[in-house]
Amino acid sequence: MNKKVLNILEFNKIRKALSEYTFSPNAAELCLKLEPYHNKDEVKMLQKETGEAVRLVKSGIYPPLEGIRDIQNSLRLANLGAVLSPKELLDIASTLRTSRLTKSLWKSKHIDGSPVIENIICKLQSFQSLEEKIFKSILNEDEIADEASEKLRSIRKNKKNVVYQIRQKLDSIVTSPKYQKMLQEPIVTVRKDRFVIPVKQESRSGIKGVIHDQSASGATIYIEPMPVVHLNNTLSQLEIEEKREIERILSELTSRIRENHDFIMTTFEGLVKLDFIFARARYALDINGVEPKFNDSGYINIIEGRHPLLRGDVVPIDVFLGDEFTVLVITGPNTGGKTVSLKTVGLLTLMAQSGLFVPAREGTEFSVFEEIFADIGDEQSIEQSLSTFSSHMKNIREITEKATPNSLILLDELGAGTDPTEGAALAMALLNYFYEKGSRVIATTHYSELKTFAHTKEGIQNASVEFDVRTLSPTYRLTIGIPGKSNAFEIAEKLGISEDIINTAKTLVSEDNLKIEELLEHIEQEKNIAEEEKQELQALKQSYYNKLQKLEAQKRDIEKQQERILESARQKARLLISKTKRESELMIERLKEIEFNDTKSIRDRTIEATRAQLKDMDRELMGEREPILKPAKQKKDEPLKPGEKVRIEGLNQEGYIIDIDCQQKSSLVQVGIMKLNVPLESLCKIRDEKEQKQQIQSNKYTNIALKKTEDISTELDVRGLTLDEALLRVDKYLDDAYMAGISVITIIHGKGTGVLRKGIQDMLRNEENIKSFRLGRIDEGGSGVTVVEFK
Repeated sequence: MNKKVLNILEFNKIRKALSEYTFSPNAAELCLKLEPYHNKDEVKMLQKETGEAVRLVKSGIYPPLEGIRDIQNSLRLANLGAVLSPKELLDIASTLRTSRLTKSLWKSKHIDGSPVIENIICKLQSFQSLEEKIFKSILNEDEIADEASEKLRSIRKNKKNVVYQIRQKLDSIVTSPKYQKMLQEPIVTVRKDRFVIPVKQESRSGIKGVIHDQSASGATIYIEPMPVVHLNNTLSQLEIEEKREIERILSELTSRIRENHDFIMTTFEGLVKLDFIFARARYALDINGVEPKFNDSGYINIIEGRHPLLRGDVVPIDVFLGDEFTVLVITGPNTGGKTVSLKTVGLLTLMAQSGLFVPAREGTEFSVFEEIFADIGDEQSIEQSLSTFSSHMKNIREITEKATPNSLILLDELGAGTDPTEGAALAMALLNYFYEKGSRVIATTHYSELKTFAHTKEGIQNASVEFDVRTLSPTYRLTIGIPGKSNAFEIAEKLGISEDIINTAKTLVSEDNLKIEELLEHIEQEKNIAEEEKQELQALKQSYYNKLQKLEAQKRDIEKQQERILESARQKARLLISKTKRESELMIERLKEIEFNDTKSIRDRTIEATRAQLKDMDRELMGEREPILKPAKQKKDEPLKPGEKVRIEGLNQEGYIIDIDCQQKSSLVQVGIMKLNVPLESLCKIRDEKEQKQQIQSNKYTNIALKKTEDISTELDVRGLTLDEALLRVDKYLDDAYMAGISVITIIHGKGTGVLRKGIQDMLRNEENIKSFRLGRIDEGGSGVTVVEFK
């Protein structure tokens, strides 16, 4: 792409803005060197990369790329055998950590639908041990950690001991009264990496030692006393050993970098590419950009396109070109937005072919052009350097020589800078030349002749930028199909020019031109009216759409509410049917048990109780359940006691009182093998001659219950059953355990999805004989069991 065109269209500003979204200088450099591509497949691949990154950023997924550093030169030096500095090693470690964290993030999110980015991330390598070794060994670019090696730790420990000994000896000298008058100051300092003390010049002979320096005035001599010379030598030797060990550590780390040079370089390049791609995505979101479509027919359709470098309330434009016409001529007053429209089309085309989203609306479409030419000058500029006729002709000559059917040509103020008649003729000839070439052309002009030319020439179309005469300001809206009106007379009148002068001017204009101007004015008025009506219709349409959406939402809410009610009813029905099945099964089991024991009297009573329960369930299903137990005719002066024989009014059953709950005014009564909770008012004491005989018979029943106790386990395992099967088993087991007198039982349902646990616990809440239930402790089986305590 011609650099001159990129400069004219200010594409360099787009590059610079894009580079500010990168983390690594290498990705920023890619942004600054960004070039439009001319191959459709390459352009679509770039757009696919940007699209995937935009979707990821919108979903809150952004690779942690802050740690990328420029390590290209460091890798090159390591590969050549040089030893890297601590800073270079830290930069490499930071980049390796970025790679590891990026791969870890991608793996943890289980991301689908981003094959291009996934392919880049899959090629990243992880060097966690090398990364951790570098960070452990190097604290910062100026300091190596003691933990870098055992030898380094030992050397530094010895250094501290030697320094401590040196300071002790020197401190004893500077604090000694014997040397007080000889010292310039009672301090210990360092000269040429040796610990010394400041001595007065006249007292230099009083302290034996090595002179290392003196002050600028010569009044102070810095002497290393003889008692510390050996220690200072030892310290110097330790420092030399420390430097050697540090060099060895750095060399070892560099060697590991060198061994993995190719993998690290591939990883670095992948991270830079990711940085570049996600910079494009963040830039796209900031400018509210959309992914453009592409075609092979030279067709451009920009919908509500905005100039990407303009901020604030930007008026969008709609531009289409290359379908019914290939040349577009834009007319209108100065400062009306013609040049901005021209640059917007050119800049958005460059952005699209560079893999960037464009600030426009969905559906915007471009063709991939081999070359984009531009001759845009600013006639309002004081310099006028790029707006002269010769400058224009120089650029246009180059364009005519290189233009092809797959070229986009942008021409500003075509034919300006010379005699209007000749300039208009030349402009028409150029437009005709480019049209016959098959190039796509957008040109701006002030010449009226070009309006007529565009109107009469097939394949060339007029367009105009609007101007509000009332406010003397442009609206910046672009209208295709209608040529622009100059508005010179209206503007002059608004600015106070005499009406006589304006009328005289009108007489000097040909009648045809006046008619054309009047026709354009009428067309513009009609267009404005149509535009206002269109806006009103759009507002009305939006209002009806909003109401329709609201009604649809209300309809969905009602349907959901109905479904909830139906589901609740179905659930209640299922529970009721399930309960009926369980109770029926239980009754059948009891009847079989009674038949097995061949106890006719017990069987009769149980059958009677079964009939009563069936009637009760029938009433419950019909919603007309009535109390079965009726108050007994009991004398108030005859209190009931445990062990007494009673009759249960309403059930026509006899039994013995086991226990009495005065607070609840109820009694636990043994009726055959069953224990029932009965209100005291429904019990009537029995007194007859056969009481002893009945007592013996009841003992027989008690023995049966005791025998059943021996057969009932304190645990029930329902794992592997469906919920309905488990509820049947649990219901029967609860009755058996309760009749057997077991106080605490354990139901094993397993952990799994929790369906069994929840269903069983819901059932337990509705059982009258249950005192409490809880999940098991760790030693009992945890949440895989429920421990139940009977009343």
